[in-house]
Amino acid sequence: MQFLPIFFDVNNSTCLVIGGGEVALRKSRLLVKTGARVVVVAPHINQELADLVCTADVAGEVKERAYQSADLAGATLVVVATDDASLNKQVSVEAKAQNIPINVADQPELCSFIFPSILDRSPIVVAISSGGASPVLARQLRARLETLIPAGYGKLAQLLGKFRAPVKKRFKTIGQRRAFWEKVTSGAVAELVLTDRSTEAETMLQQWIDNPETAEQSGEVYLVGGGPGDPDLLTFKALRLMQQADVVLYDRLVSPEVLALVRKDAEQINVGKARDKHTVPQGDINEMLISLAKQGKKVLRLKGGDPFIFGRGGEELEGLADAAIPFQVVPGITAASGCAAYAGIPLTHREYAQSVQFVTGHLKNNSIDLNWDELVHDNHTVVFYMGLIGLPHICQKLIEHGQTPSTPVALVQKGTTAEQKVIIGTLKTIVELVAGEVVRPPTLIIVGGVVNLSSKLAWYGE
Repeated sequence: MQFLPIFFDVNNSTCLVIGGGEVALRKSRLLVKTGARVVVVAPHINQELADLVCTADVAGEVKERAYQSADLAGATLVVVATDDASLNKQVSVEAKAQNIPINVADQPELCSFIFPSILDRSPIVVAISSGGASPVLARQLRARLETLIPAGYGKLAQLLGKFRAPVKKRFKTIGQRRAFWEKVTSGAVAELVLTDRSTEAETMLQQWIDNPETAEQSGEVYLVGGGPGDPDLLTFKALRLMQQADVVLYDRLVSPEVLALVRKDAEQINVGKARDKHTVPQGDINEMLISLAKQGKKVLRLKGGDPFIFGRGGEELEGLADAAIPFQVVPGITAASGCAAYAGIPLTHREYAQSVQFVTGHLKNNSIDLNWDELVHDNHTVVFYMGLIGLPHICQKLIEHGQTPSTPVALVQKGTTAEQKVIIGTLKTIVELVAGEVVRPPTLIIVGGVVNLSSKLAWYGE
């Protein structure tokens, strides 16, 4: 390990920045965030940089002239950001001679410290360094951590800091305090903070301190949309909750790639539903969610697409609400949006469609009894979910109610996944085209002029 990782307090200290360009501006922004007084020296200074350091809050200074050795006097830290190799070396030698920490941009051999790639969730700060070998790689690693550490962790840290003294007073041993904080950071208090309910979180935390027995883990249900199949389309919040669930109830439409991102030791229960075949009846699913949550478990209800668009999520939440079980809802990219995008079919377009309508291809009694007149419009897109078996009936009814037989139609199989297949025809031809292919659900049917754009905009290969 070439560099010792430390966090350096420069609040209210003078930090000298030599250079007046973009690099100096980036370094100065970082110093200003720490509360440092920044002094910039350079023959020419970026106006944005000058404005930054001369604000009332920073109380810094700009010296628009060449560097002088005397500029080091009183400096707690020095940053050099110039293209002058001779000057960079001079400042490095002089600063090191006075034991002043120095950083020279892009020249680690002249540095006594380097700037890491920083993930800022203040007061939580994560620093990543490659020792100057590959700053780009360090930034990429930071970007990965961005997806795993929500911004709300900063608020959580602030709340915990506020209660450190009361907790220390309430629990006499280190072991008791550690056990208590572990319950807090992995339980309901933390979730309240991460969902912007800090006032409720503070009240609950105080109750837990006053009555530790109430700090037992309470159950909760996470209703999460897993998207149309591609795991890269998951939201950050969905991934976080998937990683902390104790038990997972998942549907048939959840792709194996998405399911693989669930916490490895979580219990997985397949409650998947297919047309005319329910692995677990809906009523039983509702009861399972309530029962598991009452056992104090964190229950992930994972659905394909979005749980509130033909996902029966509302039905499941009604039961939870009646049983006073806390829950969260995380929307997902619905199949219509995901499959259309991966097929190169914009659902709206100024020349083809000014409105879009989502309908289900079969109803609760397995009929397709729709208001067909409402679906037949010019400059309109209709997306049918679960319509593969009813495709002949859908095409026939649309034509009977006035839709032009030449209206473009696309059938998208397993959109956004490696098994995606797109079949394009018209209301008159699509049934025959599909009959000549091996098509497997889930599928989506898109009707409207926007389908014509697929030949030009399709980008995701079959």
